[in-house]
Amino acid sequence: MIKTGYFTHPDCRKHEMGPGHPECPERLDAIEDRLLITGVADALERYEAPEASLADIELAHNRLHVAAMRGLSDLLNEDLMAGGPAYSQLDTDTSINAHTWKAALRAAGAALAATDAVMAGEISNAFCAVRPPGHHACRDKAMGFCFFNNVAVAAKYALQRYKLQRVAVVDFDVHHGNGTEDILAGEPRALMVGIFQHPFYPYSGDQNPAPNMVNVPVPAYTRGMDIREIIEMMWIPRLEAFKPEMIFISAGFDGHREDDMGQLGLVEADYAWITHRIMDIARRYAKGRIVSCLEGGYVMGPLARSVEAHVRVLADL
Repeated sequence: MIKTGYFTHPDCRKHEMGPGHPECPERLDAIEDRLLITGVADALERYEAPEASLADIELAHNRLHVAAMRGLSDLLNEDLMAGGPAYSQLDTDTSINAHTWKAALRAAGAALAATDAVMAGEISNAFCAVRPPGHHACRDKAMGFCFFNNVAVAAKYALQRYKLQRVAVVDFDVHHGNGTEDILAGEPRALMVGIFQHPFYPYSGDQNPAPNMVNVPVPAYTRGMDIREIIEMMWIPRLEAFKPEMIFISAGFDGHREDDMGQLGLVEADYAWITHRIMDIARRYAKGRIVSCLEGGYVMGPLARSVEAHVRVLADL
């Protein structure tokens, strides 16, 4: 009997980066509504995400980066009290508001709490409906809508807290998970497999990756059946050889053909198929242990339907 945890927190809705920004609070509403309407929500074990401790975040991030994020947040809040601006810009498309710090702690905390619950056997696997996303956040830098790398923090935590010898990260976002690669490259206890549109933001992932990175750049307009074939050829043999004891998923749904953030041709059935293949590996080598965290997906309809397809497979519905 599979039990799937659903980790989220209202604080994750309070972070926003200005009117019209694609990485918006409504993304979580769309997912929640879809899971409720379809009845999938009834099959999930709901958990409220705690705040991650700074010590756990520093497993993946430089202490100066964490301190800088906290300092920026404190400064913004002081300026707000004095009638200052509502946002502080980090780069051209990434900014913080008064609630970003707390939301980022909850997003990482969801991944950590999900790891604990899965390792304790309370649940079989988990989906973390959180924002801000994380896979572009590097060891010492926030970028690409991301502040702390939720999946990398949880992967490092699993290695340290539970003394696991092998963890895998699977990233199927339309963008390369450059932050996760930055944090995990060269770590012999971690394997990362990713497929992403290229050339495309963040213009990385194709240059001499470390041996524990399986980066698969694909051109714009690659369709689902081609991506399935590539996964079967490139990811699966490496995952089987590695025999992960736990799998973390950077679940980005912006490769959907209706999502104008990218130009890939995936549909809901493709996300279900990818999830099935990850589940197969997890069952064989990892006692079914999977923690999946929301990354991209910016058009509400396809995002919500794709998450539903993903979670249905996780929950064996």
